[in-house]
Amino acid sequence: MSKEVSYLPRILDARIERRLKSSGAVVIEGPRGCGKTWTGSHHAKTIVRVDSVSAQRMAATNLGLLLRGEPPVLLDEWQTAPELWNAVRHEVDDRQAKGLFILTGSARPADDARRHSGAGRMAKARMRPLSSWEAQRSTGEVSLAELLSARPVEGQSKTPFVEYAALVVRGGWPALLDASIDEAIAFSEDYVSLIVEHDAATLDGAQRNPDRLRRFLEAYAALSAHPVPMTRIVARATASADATLARATADNYAVAVERLMVTDDVRAWSTHMRSRARLTRVPKRHLADPSLACALMRATPERLLDDLESFGYLFESLVTRDLRVYAEANDADVYHYREHGGELEVDLIVEARDGAWIGVEVKLGEGYIDDAARNLRLLADTRIKRPPAALMVITTGEYAYTREDGVSVVPLAALRP
Repeated sequence: MSKEVSYLPRILDARIERRLKSSGAVVIEGPRGCGKTWTGSHHAKTIVRVDSVSAQRMAATNLGLLLRGEPPVLLDEWQTAPELWNAVRHEVDDRQAKGLFILTGSARPADDARRHSGAGRMAKARMRPLSSWEAQRSTGEVSLAELLSARPVEGQSKTPFVEYAALVVRGGWPALLDASIDEAIAFSEDYVSLIVEHDAATLDGAQRNPDRLRRFLEAYAALSAHPVPMTRIVARATASADATLARATADNYAVAVERLMVTDDVRAWSTHMRSRARLTRVPKRHLADPSLACALMRATPERLLDDLESFGYLFESLVTRDLRVYAEANDADVYHYREHGGELEVDLIVEARDGAWIGVEVKLGEGYIDDAARNLRLLADTRIKRPPAALMVITTGEYAYTREDGVSVVPLAALRP
């Protein structure tokens, strides 16, 4: 990819630049089509397409030649020649220099391909699809960094309610920035087909039934933003009379799509030194981008506007995708909070490295803000020992403001890192 093509800056750029200064190699991982090659090429001086025929032949005969060139050397889709991992590790050891290599990959190889740890030599950077801020669909008048610093908020969104349905269906794929909704739907449908018919098979050579894998992903999509065990996904996938899916097969599928980074579950918040309650450990289920769930559910903007329950869960997936991108820029992680028995549940928790945390509720309609605020106050006042930096309800509304009870209300399309 030519560097003359106008580059779309990514929030991850700053992390990559820091890691190139502190590590011999940086590994950029993320789902197919999220922009890894574009970003890796932007930071590299030499570009090697490892999945090309010529590079594959070179990998089989003289692997070292692929590592030559002015650094940083980009090894794009490196996992197609897994032996590169140890070759890069040895090269970093031998040269004792920083910023030598950038590795990009759309699939994590089997553990034995990386049996020698890259710790101390190879830093990781997780890339996700474009956030609303990166795609220039947010005014950015409210900063997550300021919320983590306990500053009051104010701002305005320019995105009307109906446009959020289009944002969910369109997704955050760089190739679709100027595409029509119909083009975006076709892209996501083709993406899913490529995963179930090609990528899952070429991942490790295992034979996976495309129809069953698609049903598995359809069940995953239908349970987006739900904290459910694998048994619920299997039950959903086998709801029709003629459908079968063994638990072992489902586990195999789950590992495969996780390695392809098609799924992106949110872990439960740990109880250690934080909560007086007993919490569930079940993750909240999400695909890498809500557009994939829409493709699997055959959802269009119009259908979402007619099915507000499904729209609400997919809006939470959109919020989750964005928050994870913004949180990483602030050295923070995103979790969910749910007590055993469901006595109290909070959609998302943002926790920074220094322990500062934000409780987040996601509400499609402004009529639910009061209930969400009460939920957040209950969490902060009765469950968590450390006071929050902020409590926030993310909505589809127009204005960002802080209520008298201290809860901030923020439109997603006004948020930035």
